[in-house]
Amino acid sequence: MRACVVYYSLEGNTAYAAGRIAELLEADVLRLEPVKAYPEKGFAKFFWGGKSAVMAETPKLAQYSFDPGAYDVVVLGFPVWAANVAPPIRTFVKEQGLAGKRVAAFACQGGSGAEKAFAKLKGAIGIDALAAEAVLIDPKARPSEENERRIEEFCGRLRQGL
Repeated sequence: MRACVVYYSLEGNTAYAAGRIAELLEADVLRLEPVKAYPEKGFAKFFWGGKSAVMAETPKLAQYSFDPGAYDVVVLGFPVWAANVAPPIRTFVKEQGLAGKRVAAFACQGGSGAEKAFAKLKGAIGIDALAAEAVLIDPKARPSEENERRIEEFCGRLRQGL
């Protein structure tokens, strides 16, 4: 199975999970970076990130190389912002047109909203279902056996689907 883990991470939780998933799937990794970085601390982080997510913004991304035809599955990873997909993932989905691809997704959150974010992601891609979904609770900041189990089950579902 050729897989690529495409992710955006602000605080390192999604980066951590992306690394573990890529390791277990022996997948390529693509980290998305917006040209204009989001604030990482304080009120500005929540205000600008939340506004960008709620308004369904698609920020310009730093140049990247990606060929969707080279992969059997594309795994999208993102932090949940205001029950939405982080905007850099929205930009990537818009640029790549993944409707005909097998797509899976994992979301990192400290609170709630991942299920709504997955629904919005499916709508943005134009698909009815994801190949696999995983919700992780701050896997870097709050390591737990539960997060590790969810990562392993997520990867297992992807391997079984082929």
